[in-house]
Amino acid sequence: MHLLSASCVCALLITALLRQVSGLETFIGMYGETLEIPCNNGAMKTEDILLTKWKYDKGEGLSGDLLVKQKYQDVIISATDEYEGRVSMAANSSLLLTAASLTDQRTFTCMVVAGADITEYPVNVVIYKAPSGLEISDNAQELEIGKLTKLGKCVAKDANPAANITWLKNNTPLMADGKGISIKASVLVDPATGLSSTISILEYSAKKEDTDAEFTCSTQHTVGAELVSSPVTLTITYTTENLVLQVIAQDPLIEGDNVTLKCVADGNPAPTAFMFHLKEELVKVENVNTYTITNVSRDTTGEYKCSLVDNPTLEASKDITVNYLDINLIPSGNIVKSAGEAMDVTLQIDSSGDYKVSWTKDNVKLDKEPKFAKLTYADSGVYECEVTNGALSLKASLELAVQGAPVIKQLSKLRGEDGTHKVLICEVEGSPKPAVSWSINGTSLDESPFLNGKIKHKITVVPTANLTVSCTVSNEFGVDSRTINVSSHQSDDNDQTKLVVGVVVGLLVATIVIGLAYWVYMKKSKQGSWKTGEKENGSSEEEKKLEEKVEENSQKAEV
Repeated sequence: MHLLSASCVCALLITALLRQVSGLETFIGMYGETLEIPCNNGAMKTEDILLTKWKYDKGEGLSGDLLVKQKYQDVIISATDEYEGRVSMAANSSLLLTAASLTDQRTFTCMVVAGADITEYPVNVVIYKAPSGLEISDNAQELEIGKLTKLGKCVAKDANPAANITWLKNNTPLMADGKGISIKASVLVDPATGLSSTISILEYSAKKEDTDAEFTCSTQHTVGAELVSSPVTLTITYTTENLVLQVIAQDPLIEGDNVTLKCVADGNPAPTAFMFHLKEELVKVENVNTYTITNVSRDTTGEYKCSLVDNPTLEASKDITVNYLDINLIPSGNIVKSAGEAMDVTLQIDSSGDYKVSWTKDNVKLDKEPKFAKLTYADSGVYECEVTNGALSLKASLELAVQGAPVIKQLSKLRGEDGTHKVLICEVEGSPKPAVSWSINGTSLDESPFLNGKIKHKITVVPTANLTVSCTVSNEFGVDSRTINVSSHQSDDNDQTKLVVGVVVGLLVATIVIGLAYWVYMKKSKQGSWKTGEKENGSSEEEKKLEEKVEENSQKAEV
C-alpha cells in the first residue's frame, strides 16, 4: 500500500475542517445488474484529482471503506463482507458494483481530494426490479349469476417496489364496489432477497352478459413495460328463464315441404330435454332441441309449442301456416264445339290466402275471363289461366276448336287492270279449313291465311264467252256452293252498243206516247168546246205548248 507524502498529509490535516460536502444525489439501479454509481458528475477534471476514495454507509453511524486511488497509482480495494470481489472503479471515478441486490439500497460516498480541497459526493442508491411474471391462478371454472364468487388470484412476483395490480374485463378496468366486485390485495416479501410479490384476489358477481367475457390482470411498474396476464374465460351458469320456438323452413312453406321446430333456451348450461306440443300430439326429445315434421300438408297449419321437461309451465309457441293452391278448370284440355253453341268456362280455386287470376288467348293477355254465349270461329284458340298466391303459381289451359259446315259469305268479281281478265273472289267461313274448288280453270290462284275460321280464295280468268262460274267449298261437316255470271270482253262491247240503242228506242217510244196523248187531248178539247161553248183561242195555246214538248222529246231521241 502506497502512503501519501508528508506535505500531502499535512495539507489534508489542515484542510480537514474546511472540506465541502455536496448535496445528496439519488441513483436508480436495476436488480441483478452492474451499477455505475457516479462520482462528482464531472464537477472536477480528472487531471486535477489527487485522490479518490469510495465508502458506504453501514448503518448505525458507521461507514465501510470500499476502495481508494491516488493519482498515478492503481486502485486499492479495501472492501470486505458482501462487497468483497464486487467493486471496482471506472476511469471517470464512478464506482462499479456488480450483481446489484436490495441490500445495496444505501448511501455510497465518493471523497475527492483536488489540491487543497476535499469534497464528498454522497449518492443514495435505489434498486428497482420489475415483476418477473404475472399470471392468474386458482380461477373458478364457472360463475353463478348473482352470486359473489372468487374468480381468481393474480400474482406479480419478485418486484421492487411491490407491484400494483389492476383487474380488467374485456380490457376495461374493474373497480371494487363492495357489492358485485371485491378486490383484495396483499404483499409477501422474500426474506432471502427482499423482493415483494403482490397477490390480488378478485371476487365477482356474474351477469348473463359476462358469457364469453375475458378477464385479465395487469401491472405497470416504475420501470419496464406494462405486463398483462393471459386471459381467462369462465362459464357463466344460470337457470333458464326464457324459451323461444323457432320455425326453420323454406319461405313460403308449401305442402310436401319439411319444417323443423327448434326450442331455444337461455339457460346455461342449456336444458337437454324438451317437450314439443304438436297440435294433438306431445313428443319428448332428449339431448337435442329440435323436432322435424316431414311432408307437411294444409292440415299441418296451426299453433305449436315447446316446453321444458322439468318445468312444463315455461313454454314458447309459434304459428305455422302451410300455403297451398289448388285450381280446377272446367272444361280443360282439347275441346271441340260447333259454331253457335254456348259454352260455360268455370275456374275453381282453393287457396290458403288471397290470389290473383290472369287469362291469355294464344299468349295474348285478356282483359277478363272468357265467356261464350254463342261460339264463333274466331273463338278458337288456346286459353290459359294463371293463378298466383304469393310465390305459389299454377296454370291450367284449354284448347278450343269451333267447327261447322262451310258457308260462302260472298262471291264477287273484279275487272283486271288491263281489262282483259277477271278476278273472282270466294269468301268462306267454316272449320276445319274448307277445301275450295272452282268450276273453271284459272291462273294466279291466291289463298289468304286461314284465320278465325275465315278464308278468301281468288282465281284469275280470261273468259272468251259469257260463263256461269261456281265456287264450291266443303269440309267434313258439309258443302256449300254459289255461282256468278262472268262475261267475256267482246260481250262487254256488245252490251255497250245495246245500251245506246235501247236509250234511243226508249226516247222514240216516249215521243210516240206523248204524240198519242196529245191527239187524244185535242180531240177531247174540241168535243168539250161544243159542250161548254168555250172559245177556241184557249185551246190553241194549249196545243202550242204540247207541240213544243213533242218537239223537245224528238230532239233528245235523235241525240
